[in-house]
Amino acid sequence: MEKKIILVHNKEMETLDIWFDDPQEEYVCEEVGEEIILKKSKEGKVIGIEVLYFTGKDIPLEFKAIAKSKV
Repeated sequence: MEKKIILVHNKEMETLDIWFDDPQEEYVCEEVGEEIILKKSKEGKVIGIEVLYFTGKDIPLEFKAIAKSKV
């Protein structure tokens, strides 16, 4: 299965979620710093990060698609 990184910017709640695995696997959250929350699976694996108070104004997002390597 191909891995994907999922970005979810909730403008209303001012959050940015970055998922490295299935968001449905989220079991517990742990605040690790000012405005940063780790989202973990039942096994304790970090599957996502949430950035609080993210408006996107100071750090605009830019997305680029990169072709798969044929190696």
